[in-house]
Amino acid sequence: MNPELQRPKGTQDILPPESWRYDKMRRLALDIAQQYGFNLIETPIFEQTSVFLRVGEATDIVQHERYSFIDAGGVNLTLRPEGTAAVARAYIQNGLYNWPKPLKLVYWGPMFRRERPQAERYRQHTQFGAELYGSESPTADAEIILLACRVVDRVGLENPEVRINSIGCAVCRPRYRQALVEYYAGRREELCQDCQNRMEKNPLRLLDCKIDVAIRQTAPDLADYWCDDCRAHIESVMDQVGGAGRSIRRDPYLVRGLDYYTRTVFEVGHPSLGAATALFGGGRYDGLSGQFDGPSAPAVGFGMGIERMLSAVGNRLQPEPASVVYIAHLPGFENQAQLLGEQLRNVGLATECDLLNRSLKAQLREAGKTARFTVIAGGYEWEQNLVQVKDFTERSQESVAVPDLAGYLLNQLRNPEQNSDGGANL
Repeated sequence: MNPELQRPKGTQDILPPESWRYDKMRRLALDIAQQYGFNLIETPIFEQTSVFLRVGEATDIVQHERYSFIDAGGVNLTLRPEGTAAVARAYIQNGLYNWPKPLKLVYWGPMFRRERPQAERYRQHTQFGAELYGSESPTADAEIILLACRVVDRVGLENPEVRINSIGCAVCRPRYRQALVEYYAGRREELCQDCQNRMEKNPLRLLDCKIDVAIRQTAPDLADYWCDDCRAHIESVMDQVGGAGRSIRRDPYLVRGLDYYTRTVFEVGHPSLGAATALFGGGRYDGLSGQFDGPSAPAVGFGMGIERMLSAVGNRLQPEPASVVYIAHLPGFENQAQLLGEQLRNVGLATECDLLNRSLKAQLREAGKTARFTVIAGGYEWEQNLVQVKDFTERSQESVAVPDLAGYLLNQLRNPEQNSDGGANL
């Protein structure tokens, strides 16, 4: 294929059955969010570039990873690299701050970052996220974390682990920032180039470096600089999450990569992935909404990369079979088979019919790959208003009257253990 016609680097075509795993993951995540009282929000996949500058100009997604362009009207636009800033903009522009509190929102959709492609990191990726506005309580933080853990449980990674930290507030963080800069200034020549730049622009990210790990071991600890309110807040979050039976521990080097975070930051992983491997993360971002020409509001949330989640769960999250029923037919009964299929679809049964005029043997072979039940239409039995029904799960076969077929199949699906005693083995 001509390289100019191929998909862009760092993107993917999501083909069946993988596409159905994405769909199953979406339905599962949104169902759990509804259990916690969250509602779905959808924002545009591109925003004015200034929206995303609010996440902090020293962050990677602003400095290096933006897909930005000037449209025909001269407007500077950026493909959405993350969901929180877009939701904060929507929160102000649509007056959601006037809605009853707390306001609980979830989103699902594509994000775009021009980062170096690697395993489970695509330039277009899918993200599920939750944002809770209007509550300063540590209970709100705990609820967000527990929602996230429940999603991880349900996809098959039971007993996830939560790493948590507090990066302080406007009262205590400046004192820690000064102490951290003073510590690293004495070892500046030992630092990688990125960390030398971070000292000026975003000192807390020094703790997040994967190169200068040895240096951070003796760096000042955030916990020694927390004010009383920040200390009480994180202790309450940890008590609530731990009290709900979740594994949670403080990580003194966890700071996250976006400038809008305040107090709580967290990441969720799983023992099977290694102690330092995060599936996703989030935290509290009180005041971000105030940067969009509206009232400032307390808020907390998370963003979950779906590609990384699906890779981590492996074969645990399998899509449902595409069809429940396959209608095979003898020669000359194509029309009757299709009409019978429509009758079954009318009662909600996913049904396929042969469209290639294959032999009955070939149809049965195809049916065995895709469906639980095979209905055979045609021949002498059709004249008696009967069809043969094969159940590949129960390995049984019996004749069923055509008018009773839909009810019979629905009953078998509701009560799989109740099968006809007279069914013959396949």
